[in-house]
Amino acid sequence: MRTPRYQLIADDLRDRIRTGGYTAGRLLPSEANLSEEFSVSRVTVRRALEQLRDSGLIDSRQGLGWFVAGDPVRQPLGELDTLEQQLADAGATSTRQVIDFAFIDAPARAAEVLGESRVLEVRRLNLADGEPFARVTVWCPEGLAARFSRHDVESKPFYELLDAKVKGAEQTIGAGAASPVDAALLDVPPGSPVLVCERITRSDDGTAVLLSEHVYPGHLTVFSAELPAVGNGDGPAGLRLVE
Repeated sequence: MRTPRYQLIADDLRDRIRTGGYTAGRLLPSEANLSEEFSVSRVTVRRALEQLRDSGLIDSRQGLGWFVAGDPVRQPLGELDTLEQQLADAGATSTRQVIDFAFIDAPARAAEVLGESRVLEVRRLNLADGEPFARVTVWCPEGLAARFSRHDVESKPFYELLDAKVKGAEQTIGAGAASPVDAALLDVPPGSPVLVCERITRSDDGTAVLLSEHVYPGHLTVFSAELPAVGNGDGPAGLRLVE
């Protein structure tokens, strides 16, 4: 008996996943591209993808497409940590690629938060096991960052480079849609769901020393916090409702 075409496609994609051609969290080619690759209708491709989804190998999200199933990286909100350390805790190898490094006139938000007219702006791509995980942009007052080189910020976290002692940070997390630029960097479709995090890091005297923006594909990470019962404290550090 002849094997159905959708089954052959499902078997081919399953082999690619199992041999590391598509790693956990990575997007599969679009249905249109798979239809063209295998010279079949999108209905046939969809049937193959649904079979892989039913077996737990892949999943899909509106506006994103099909991706290899895997546990998202869990980022606790209870303490200040670097993205590199959080990826290491999740068992991933973390690397960073600096895209832009320049001393510039502070953008409006950076000037408001940092109280400075000139800042170092560093835009980078954080990778997990060689795959895009987050786009991060950091702004630091020029006076604090004057001695930093591109190599410095590519090889070490800002927390290790600053002379000022870091006390803590405020972090705000919201939903967004991937811009064309971020979509290209993160290898996701433009307009697909992302998590956008703004972090304001302060020194021990309360001065804002860093402003950063982190953009994550929505399926790759989750943020978690322990919530004490009412009357058992003020709640987890860094967690608040924004009205």
